[in-house]
Amino acid sequence: MGPLNGFTVIELAGIGPAPMAGMMLADMGASVIRIERSLEQDPHQARDASHRGKQSVVLNLKSDQGRLALLRMVEKADVLIEGYRPGITEKMGIGPEDCWQHNPRLVYGRMTGWGQVGPLSHAAGHDINYIALTGALYACGRQGEAPTPPLNLVGDMGGGGMLLVSGVLAALLEAQKSGQGQVVDAAMLDGAAQLMWMFHGFHAQGMWNAAERGVNILDGGAHFYSCYETADGKYIALGAIEPQFYALLMEKAELDPELFAKRMAGNQWPNLKTELAKVFKSKTQQEWNALLEGTDACYAPVLSMTEAPQHPHNIARNTYMELDGFIQPAPAPRFSRTPSEVQHGKHQPGEDGATVLAAMGFSTDEIAKLLDADVLQQP
Repeated sequence: MGPLNGFTVIELAGIGPAPMAGMMLADMGASVIRIERSLEQDPHQARDASHRGKQSVVLNLKSDQGRLALLRMVEKADVLIEGYRPGITEKMGIGPEDCWQHNPRLVYGRMTGWGQVGPLSHAAGHDINYIALTGALYACGRQGEAPTPPLNLVGDMGGGGMLLVSGVLAALLEAQKSGQGQVVDAAMLDGAAQLMWMFHGFHAQGMWNAAERGVNILDGGAHFYSCYETADGKYIALGAIEPQFYALLMEKAELDPELFAKRMAGNQWPNLKTELAKVFKSKTQQEWNALLEGTDACYAPVLSMTEAPQHPHNIARNTYMELDGFIQPAPAPRFSRTPSEVQHGKHQPGEDGATVLAAMGFSTDEIAKLLDADVLQQP
C-alpha cells in the first residue's frame, strides 16, 4: 500500500482541485471518504478520474442528524477537505472549530479560488480569473495577441489541487509532533502566484520583459524554445536553451552556422524563428523524431491527449492506465518502498454508506435510523 496507508480523509464533494487533491491522497494509500449530497449522479462526472479510490457516502448535511453523523466520522479521521466559499461550513456547523471539538488533531484543508480572506474572497470565479490576478495569464500567449488560457492547469490543478496536497501533508507531519490540527488555506490565487516564482527572479535581474508576452526566452519568443509545424501538419516542441544543446541541434538539423550563431541575440529571434520554421517544415514529424528524439537537442513531438498514452516512453513508465472504461493518468509521484496504486475505480454515489459508518463505530441500529430518516442514502 502507499505511504498514506492508515490515514483517513473525509472529502466534502465538489469539482476540480479539491477532488483532485483527494484523488492524489487516495492514490498514495489514504482511505478517502467522499461525502456526496445526493444519489443522483451528475452526467458530467460519469467518467471523472478524481473519484477513483474513494468510498462514497450520501449524507444530508443540512439536517442535524447528518451534521452530527459527520462530526462523529471526524473523530476517526485525520483530514477533512472542503471546497466551499469561505464561511459556508461554519454556517453548516461543520467548520474547523466544530470539528476540533471532536478531533483536535484534524487537519482541515480548505480549497478556494481567492482564499479565506480578502476583498474578493466571497466572489465567484474560475481558474482564468485567479491566474489573471497573478500575472500568469498575462504572460501566456503570442506577442501582439490576447493572452492564451493555459487550460485550467495553472490555477485549478497546479496552483490549487497540488498546493492543497502539499499543505495537507505538511500539516499532517506537524500534527504528528504537536497533536494539534490546523487549517490549510489553499487558494488557487496563491498557488498560481507561487508558480510564477522564477519569472519574478528573472524580471528582477532584467532577464524578463514583463510588459510583453511572446518575446521572452520561455514564452515562445526565443527561436530555440518554441513549437514548429512539420511537413505533415503536425508539430514538434524545441527547448534547446543551453549552448551545448543548441550546438547539437545545429549539428543534427544542419542549421546554417553563420545565420544561427547568435543564439541569445533577442533582436534576431523573430527572424531566426522564421528560418527555423522553414527547416522543420521540410520533414515530417516522424522524420524529425528519428533524427532528434532521445538526443540532447531537447526535442519532443507535440502529441495529442489520445496520442500521448501510445508513446513508447509513456508505455515503458506506465504513465497512463485504463480504469472505468477510459484512459487516465496513473498515480504520481512514485515511491520506491510504498508504491502508490489505484485501489479501485469510481464507486456509485452512496455505495459505501453503511459499510463506512459501521467501520467508524456506528451501530446497526444507528445506521438503520439514519437510513429511515433519509439522512443516509444508499442506492
